[in-house]
Amino acid sequence: MIRFIHAADIHIDSPLIGLGRYEGAPVEQIRNATRKALENLVYLAITEQVKFVLIAGDLYDGDWRDYNTGLFLSKEMAKLRNEGIRVLIITGNHDAESNITKSLRMPENVKIFSTKKPESVFIKELNIAVHGQGFHQRIVTENIAASYPEGLSGYFNIGILHTSVTGREGHETYAPCQIETLLSKQYDYWALGHVHKREILHKDPWIIFPGNIQGRHIRETGPKGCTLVTIDDGKIISIDQRDFDVLRWCFCTVSALDADTPDVILERVREEILKEYDQNPGKTLAVRILVTGSCKAHESLIKDPTQWISQIRADATDLSGGLIWIEKVAFRTSPKFDHDKIQGPIRDLIQYIQGIEAGDIFLKYLKEDYTKLKGKLPRELYKGENALDLESPDKAEILLEDAKHLLTSLLLSGGSSD
Repeated sequence: MIRFIHAADIHIDSPLIGLGRYEGAPVEQIRNATRKALENLVYLAITEQVKFVLIAGDLYDGDWRDYNTGLFLSKEMAKLRNEGIRVLIITGNHDAESNITKSLRMPENVKIFSTKKPESVFIKELNIAVHGQGFHQRIVTENIAASYPEGLSGYFNIGILHTSVTGREGHETYAPCQIETLLSKQYDYWALGHVHKREILHKDPWIIFPGNIQGRHIRETGPKGCTLVTIDDGKIISIDQRDFDVLRWCFCTVSALDADTPDVILERVREEILKEYDQNPGKTLAVRILVTGSCKAHESLIKDPTQWISQIRADATDLSGGLIWIEKVAFRTSPKFDHDKIQGPIRDLIQYIQGIEAGDIFLKYLKEDYTKLKGKLPRELYKGENALDLESPDKAEILLEDAKHLLTSLLLSGGSSD
């Protein structure tokens, strides 16, 4: 019986995005999350007594100014060497940016595939052949899988490839290929990398994205880890997903519908936080809270959102013993009012505001005004993950809805029927 691990997209020392500091936040766990996740991967390989580990690209996260990141990796690879475990690596688009990747010598158990053409590595004592090619530069647009050799008779054949296949949302189209091309090689297993979400593209033979080993921002929610493959008599008998991420990202939507006071909403938020805590025992969680719905509490929320956000963060720290970090709280509530009781110009103006849609003409004028104002705005409004992005229809729609809710609330607070 032979076991091996298929992992990808390690991104050692990649900064986790969107995690601001506040009292009680688990800063140390977050700062070292990607390193600890790699340590967990190495520990799993040793305890499961695997014969080799495949890493399908993006060990690093671009270039680094010093060698500490590479030295850390070398130390972890040496742990595997001491257990007789081989490591087979292809470089991905992020590795191609890194001078460390090109110059740091790894322990002798580590094999980094050629970036010039497909290369085959034979583990003869196991009758296993691994075929792969790394990225020689960050942007690779050609179908490098097409030039991989056909599977060799008498061997269990594995292809290792950093690719977007036919394209995946949120990922650049690198080394594109068709599943039919991969199947044509007659391999027994395809170990893919680049896409950070787990996905099984095909069975018999297996074609798998294991996902990254540590989520780095709110778009990478849920468990993260690797794929553990067991072979017996030249056939795959089990495919197991093993999770060992250090910090897990969660997105919670909380209904504020018909909440009369913010305290009602806070209680609902606490319930959602406890639910996530119970579903992820022992994990440090980074949680984004989205509060939506029409309610009487809306006006109190928007008058002093910092107060309620601070309370939610304090509650999360208290409920979890410091294991939950509230990454962000967004209030997307709307005022609850009786249209029939509002008369005169205010009613007409509210109806006009509520009827505005984010159509092409509206966005055109909004972009023109935004361009004029941009130089006068704080930098954080147009840089980073939470920046104003009027090129994105979804974000523009959210921005418009927020403005509509705010204007309506201000009009109502100034008088309801005069």
